Amino acid sequence: MRSTRTLFIMLAVGMSLALAACSDVSEPQPPVFKTQLKSEEIKNSAFKAEFPLHYETFLRNNESEIMTEYGGSVAYNKHDGVNPLPEGYKHAQPYLKNLWLGYPFSYEYRAARGHTYAMKDILHIDRLNRYDEKAGLPSTCWNCKTAKMNDWVKEYGDDFWAKDFNQFRESVDLDDNTIGCANCHDPANMELRLYSVPLQDHLKAEGKDFKTLPRNEQRALMCGQCHVEYYFQDKSFGAAKKPVFPWAQGKNPEDMFEYYKTHGEYNATGFEGNFVDWVHPVSKTPMLKAQHPEYEMWGDGTHGAAGVSCADCHMSYTRLDGKKKLSNHQWTSPLKDPDMKACRQCHTDKTPDFLKQRVIFSQKKVWDQLMIAQDISVKAHEAIRMASEFEGEKPANYDQLMIDARQMCRKGQFFWDYVSAENSAGFHNPSKALDTLAKSQQYSQKAVDLAIQAAAFTTAQALSKDIKELVPPIMKHSRELQMDPEHMASHEWFKYLKVTPKAEKIWEGNKRLVPKPAAS
Repeated sequence: MRSTRTLFIMLAVGMSLALAACSDVSEPQPPVFKTQLKSEEIKNSAFKAEFPLHYETFLRNNESEIMTEYGGSVAYNKHDGVNPLPEGYKHAQPYLKNLWLGYPFSYEYRAARGHTYAMKDILHIDRLNRYDEKAGLPSTCWNCKTAKMNDWVKEYGDDFWAKDFNQFRESVDLDDNTIGCANCHDPANMELRLYSVPLQDHLKAEGKDFKTLPRNEQRALMCGQCHVEYYFQDKSFGAAKKPVFPWAQGKNPEDMFEYYKTHGEYNATGFEGNFVDWVHPVSKTPMLKAQHPEYEMWGDGTHGAAGVSCADCHMSYTRLDGKKKLSNHQWTSPLKDPDMKACRQCHTDKTPDFLKQRVIFSQKKVWDQLMIAQDISVKAHEAIRMASEFEGEKPANYDQLMIDARQMCRKGQFFWDYVSAENSAGFHNPSKALDTLAKSQQYSQKAVDLAIQAAAFTTAQALSKDIKELVPPIMKHSRELQMDPEHMASHEWFKYLKVTPKAEKIWEGNKRLVPKPAAS
């Protein structure tokens, strides 16, 4: 009897200790390093001798030929669903050039390749003007392409952001200065650190210290330095063109849209104080361009809410030299691995094919709604254009109807773009993606309805047509083509743009093709 009682006591004590251990999980401790590098080091090649195996996986980001169902790393034109890879791909959005007309994104928008191509690709993209000494976009565009930002911000401070992008073309090494080790690590000890000024500013405004945040939150914020929505600040709010995260009211599209209403210098009637990226030339609507809000989409999705960090899926552990376990520094999609090892770290009871098909199932649902939202957004611009050119007897509230229509057009396209620009085809948060697209469709349709009312319902029959019959997709447009009057007569919407003067190309990558003008 006594031995039985002793056994029960021992079991109870053991269970208590076990429960205590389960409820008090210690913070994971990363390895401590002391390298031969200085904290100011930014060259990627400097890390090779210190971390040869990690560097080996980092170089795999140079792979640029593998596609998944809805993405991959081939730099195809994202509006081209006609031509095969590498120019086009089956899952394309044909109206991108229409929706961004008048904004540099309409010249060229390609799928991203690996992070090691970030600098090479931005220096060749037609969004930055290579036909002029000035790029037409600020130095802020360098922010997520290179750790050289550490040097530039240290040298120029907040004066850096508003400088012209082309001013720095010749000062970069396309391999050694591209996104790499120093974007996330302090080279001296390899601790995680923020190089991103806008993220540092945001954490400071929230009263947070990055160094005291939980390890998993730090890991996610490494990606959250760049895989986010941001904008270039108007000068009355601080340093001109400085990148800012619009998170003061929240990270959902509705929160950001409301934020943008009070953080700009635009002064047209009905949009006073709004931040505006550009005004669409066809509908004269003050527009917002979403960037790539992966961090915001992931955060309250299934995986983000469960504490699964970006690195758990996109930098899953691997073993090299037969035994050493390390984080894979090829930042890539888990879908590229036939064995789906990243997913099966948790979903151990599922086959690779089952997991892959579940991802594609979610992505297809989102993609189908994305395409509908795209079409209605185009129709909104066309409806407003028709109403603005209506010459009949206008309703008494015509001006207010047009303001309201443009507000709905602006909002509908921003909500569409929030999902379109996010690089998971909705998988990071399928329910949020579908909800955002449903609202986009509603806002854009409301814009159409208001514009029809403003035109005294005379445009209703024309606007009942299929959008592809009403407004064909713009398949070709570039800075060079905009210099050609014949091209500019090839689409009805081009008449709202000016033909630009003929010019020769000045830049190819980070090299000059013509001599620098003599100083005046």
